[in-house]
Amino acid sequence: MEKAKKVALITGANKGIGFEVARQIARAGWTVIAAARNEALGSQAAAKLQAEGLDVHFVHLDLDAHETALTAAETIRNRFGKLDLLINNAAMASKGDGPPSKVDIEAVKAVMDTNYVGSVAVTQAMLPLLERAGKAQIINVSSELGSVSLHNDPDWKYAPVKLLAYCASKAALNMFTVQLAYEFRDGNIAVNSVNPGYTATDLNGHSGHQAVEEGAAEIVRAALLDPPVTGKFLETGGELSW
Repeated sequence: MEKAKKVALITGANKGIGFEVARQIARAGWTVIAAARNEALGSQAAAKLQAEGLDVHFVHLDLDAHETALTAAETIRNRFGKLDLLINNAAMASKGDGPPSKVDIEAVKAVMDTNYVGSVAVTQAMLPLLERAGKAQIINVSSELGSVSLHNDPDWKYAPVKLLAYCASKAALNMFTVQLAYEFRDGNIAVNSVNPGYTATDLNGHSGHQAVEEGAAEIVRAALLDPPVTGKFLETGGELSW
């Protein structure tokens, strides 16, 4: 059983920010488990990083099929025995998203199920492994679009972006961060949200102004903090209001 190195699990690691985070965490000397719902694409991504000499392994994990999280947790326990870091990165957007009066209800359900409910399910499945590590961290990849206080500021640069499903899913993920950090306030698991910034990925049709390396930077920085902070909404250069 492989126990010596620190072990990280990153969801949605087959492309975009997740793939770059997997690369950078592995370059820092960690064993990285790259999770993806598409087994072919996930295996290809892991193989690409292995070809760079990195200790990366693929595991199948679909946020909309909660049983896959339990299966993945069993696989990780059998091979690595623990988990030092969980990065809930996988997320989706929907063409049916929009302002509250017009958003497609099915889009709200789909986005919330994946971005919020799916991440909660994955975390619950992985908590026993994180507790076995002795000291661990959970990072929920959020967005400044999930800040309720910023949305209430008419002068905020993204004030016109009222996509109820996506924004509400990230606000819910932030609530999960706050409550889970409180639950483990006397324990050894740190829990934080991170805003990667507006990064060009498939999720936004590559309209973001940042490259994936920039989007990954704060996630990686937070992941490698020793000792870690907890209960924070972090972004490059500081913190965001909830």
